Amino acid sequence: MSTTTQHPSPAQGPIVFAYDGSELAKLAIDEAARQLAPGRAALVLTVWQPFDVGFIPAEDIGFDAAQISDVKQAAEHTAAEGASRAQAAGFDARSAAAETSPTWKGIVKVADENDASLIVLGSHGRNGFAGALIGSVAEAVAAHSRRSVLITHRRDPGDASTAHATSDR
Repeated sequence: MSTTTQHPSPAQGPIVFAYDGSELAKLAIDEAARQLAPGRAALVLTVWQPFDVGFIPAEDIGFDAAQISDVKQAAEHTAAEGASRAQAAGFDARSAAAETSPTWKGIVKVADENDASLIVLGSHGRNGFAGALIGSVAEAVAAHSRRSVLITHRRDPGDASTAHATSDR
């Protein structure tokens, strides 16, 4: 009689990258590419709101933060930039923009709507406890999501693995 060991199948949902156009968001994509198998489906999400925009526009796009259509267009362009970076890093990526406040709620909601297997985002990691900034988006996503969350941090320049996390693919 033979015994078959069943291994859990890998998660099927996409990876959701919370992408605000910052260097930390770019580094999060690079670090996820180092840690995860290539070819995974990914959704690169930019969450936005009028006035208090919540992201760094791609390519220094000028827009009026009081004009909803301008902010939405800039957020979509920023998400597309992130998806392009994720594709270059080996992910099968698409982009999305969502108007939500606070930002963490938008990330958790989109991850749930897309049955995400993982949420990836960068953190400044300034307070030293679990690397999360008190009140940060990363901390809130980790606290409120029922999905796995990968929080990446800026690497110490003296860390030998820094080159891997920051290299262009």
